[in-house]
Amino acid sequence: MILIVVKFTVRPEYRDEWLSLVDDFTRATRDEPGNLFFEWSVSVDNPREFVLVEGFADREAGDAHVNSQHFRAAMDTMAGAIETTPQIISTEAPNKGWSAMGELSPR
Repeated sequence: MILIVVKFTVRPEYRDEWLSLVDDFTRATRDEPGNLFFEWSVSVDNPREFVLVEGFADREAGDAHVNSQHFRAAMDTMAGAIETTPQIISTEAPNKGWSAMGELSPR
């Protein structure tokens, strides 16, 4: 699995509309055959920092994603709304998705 985490700091005027701005990109990516998950969240420390956690089945699926038309369109759209260059972690993980956390379970 390819695991990617990206932090986007958006300009103040885009804070409230960021998720709408990236909605087409989000939907199109989630529809990709090799996409395992594509989830947005907001930092509790900086309300203008959005964190994207995404997973792809393998390197080929990740490559197809970054070479897709919706990826290129999203990069163009996002460029006008970000305040800084996004920070990214991209790595290969041995599993094929989420696993249960062994240290914690509900009572």
